[in-house]
Amino acid sequence: MKTINKTKSVCPVCLKTIDAYLVEKDDGIYMEKECTEHGHFSVLVWEDDAVSYKNWDRGNKKKDKIIDPKTDKNLEGCPYDCGLCEDHVRSTCCVLLEITQRCNLNCPVCFASAGGACPSDPTLDALGESMDMLMRKGGPFNLQLSGGEPTVRDDLPEIIKMGREKGFTFFQLNTNGIRLADDETYAKKLKSAGLSCVFLQFDSLSDKVYKILRGKPLLMKKLKAIKNCADAGLGVVLVPVIAPGINDNEIGTLIKFAEKNMPHVRGVHFQPISYFGRCIPMADKRITIPYMLRQIEWQTDKRFKKADFAGGGAENPYCSFHAEYLKKKDGSLKLLKSSSSCCCTTSKKSRENVARQWKGGADIVAEAGTMDAFVKDTLDNTLAISGMLFQDCFNLDLDRLKRCYICEVDPRYGLVPFCAYNLTNIDGKSIYR
Repeated sequence: MKTINKTKSVCPVCLKTIDAYLVEKDDGIYMEKECTEHGHFSVLVWEDDAVSYKNWDRGNKKKDKIIDPKTDKNLEGCPYDCGLCEDHVRSTCCVLLEITQRCNLNCPVCFASAGGACPSDPTLDALGESMDMLMRKGGPFNLQLSGGEPTVRDDLPEIIKMGREKGFTFFQLNTNGIRLADDETYAKKLKSAGLSCVFLQFDSLSDKVYKILRGKPLLMKKLKAIKNCADAGLGVVLVPVIAPGINDNEIGTLIKFAEKNMPHVRGVHFQPISYFGRCIPMADKRITIPYMLRQIEWQTDKRFKKADFAGGGAENPYCSFHAEYLKKKDGSLKLLKSSSSCCCTTSKKSRENVARQWKGGADIVAEAGTMDAFVKDTLDNTLAISGMLFQDCFNLDLDRLKRCYICEVDPRYGLVPFCAYNLTNIDGKSIYR
């Protein structure tokens, strides 16, 4: 057993900050840590050798300027009262603004534990104040309207319009798609209000999987939601939660479905399951980046190769993977960016790249043969395959957390890194929620 790095993590029981070590074993890289009260914990973080682990690091040491950083000298420190503080390396790319805790599902794997007895929805004025705070802290960021299920609010179009008036330019809707499926005019209303794209929960092409992960069969709802978005000219990003032994055999199928449904499907953004919120902790069942890339290659008959992908350039590289492909006239795919150059280096550049890809060319009006037409055609025929591996109490690495550029809005702390905000211990106890 060889130690390759030392960092800080938390105890999965008491959430106390403790030392953690990344060590190489026969089957991969593990995080090893010990709490004096609750014992030793070991979790797989990289299913390959130390050479591939080190080579995945993009070496980006640049630091963003944090606007209006939290400077309270009485801080307990990361991850307990993030703000963002001066120790944080990244500003922000995407901000989750939770506009409700209500939900029309009760998913067993919900990271936000939404539904059930919920506090009242924040008012329009309160949401406006949150948006004003975001602008003071360096906005406009890419704004993800989330929850709960944000479409249970009847004033969602008004929220988007208000955000546009305040200067936000990119809105994505984090949704299960039920209302988009049931109301054929709803997607058009959201598009008219200024919605940029739909971040659609889409775990499978099998109702068996939806029954396990979401509690009920939903496939027909998902397909209808995609159709209604396509009719409205609204781009869709498929967002599958991948759970070991449940739907990890469908990775290739989901990519092929996305490719078949271009251009209104803009890409697939995989989220290997993390154990926080309502999700039952299973520290011994992990999906890692190397595992995902092998499955992508194998399950697509090498049309999408693991060598095509790179880790994040702005966020910590061990948080994500991505590649972009151009679909040519003959149906073949061309890798648009090599693994050595496809990543952004700052939060600002990253949010520009995300907005460009996920919005696509739907809003570009162009005459044939013009440069605008060429740009529109390129955007409409570009497919993004990406993934984000969120951290939980077992594998939380504070070095990774300090590079986080996906944040949640919190009225007490301002901007809080996603993996800190949603962190829960093995009994479901949260620091922030």
